[in-house]
Amino acid sequence: MPRWKSLPEELDPQLREFAGQLRRLVDRSGMSLAAVADRTGYSRTSWERYLNGRLLAPKGAIVALAEATGTQQHHLTTMWELAERAWSRSEMRHDMTMEAIRISQARAALGEAGVAAAPVAGGRAVRQGGTGVSTAAGPGEEGRDLGPPLSVPARRSAVAHIPQQPRPVCAPDSGGDASEGRPGGGRRRVTLFLTGLVGALLLMAGAVLLTDLGGDDDAAAGATPSAGPTTSAPELPSGVGCSGTDCTGEDPEAMGCGGQFAGTVARATVGGGLVEVRYSETCGAAWARVTRAALGDTVKITSDASEQAGTVRAGAEAYTPMVAVRQASEAKACATLASGATGCTTPE
Repeated sequence: MPRWKSLPEELDPQLREFAGQLRRLVDRSGMSLAAVADRTGYSRTSWERYLNGRLLAPKGAIVALAEATGTQQHHLTTMWELAERAWSRSEMRHDMTMEAIRISQARAALGEAGVAAAPVAGGRAVRQGGTGVSTAAGPGEEGRDLGPPLSVPARRSAVAHIPQQPRPVCAPDSGGDASEGRPGGGRRRVTLFLTGLVGALLLMAGAVLLTDLGGDDDAAAGATPSAGPTTSAPELPSGVGCSGTDCTGEDPEAMGCGGQFAGTVARATVGGGLVEVRYSETCGAAWARVTRAALGDTVKITSDASEQAGTVRAGAEAYTPMVAVRQASEAKACATLASGATGCTTPE
């Protein structure tokens, strides 16, 4: 059975060459992955990801591997820089592909939810419902609810165009209205009075309607809620599964917070073991790791608000779940060895 798994088919050629070079260095050294982890300070799980092309090793891991295998650092870090550029290009292509997929899905969803426009007759779109009729008179006019079918300006126009009867002319020698002596003269006076009364009533109704419409518009404008500022969570890099308090109690390797997104911010030697505080600014979390350890050794990470622990059950290393921290200095790692030795880290 071969020692290494086949590299992913879609892996960039530059990354494939770099992973192959790392494999050859490990093979020539004769070390197992557990020994590589012990010599470099990076976990066995991390090295499995690095050597199988699933994650780009951080520069610190490459420098540590060069020291462990007696390789020239300059040559290995030069290859790492080329691989790091290829990895960035691959991530950019992945992000662009995912963005295109999201845009396509959004367009498809909007297309399915589209509603056909209302039929237009005679240049006016009619919306039924409520107590009035909504009209759109044409380009440049907004449709609005005008209440009853006859608008106030139309009523004013109707009043303005009521034919006025000429005032009756009195005869020079008569002290009264000349129409009094004519048949139907009284009826004309009644007609004129009623016409004037109707016109006055129409003007009053129009003024009331205009006042009501203006009041409704003001109320509607005042009732419109103002848009408040919105905030959104920061977008996490591809492969990272949590941030801040969501990371508390989670496995840093499973959540993608290790590797290139983490670094050692404090360390201490306890007996023959090395205890470290690993911190990921991307995830806003820290965890403890002990290497060069023995079965039964325990390690603990503490912060102002949380505490997590881990125990060496196989191999020579162990690490704890994560605790959320605002800055690296808030976390402290302590180890208790099976031999009885204890010790804690101090900030570097």
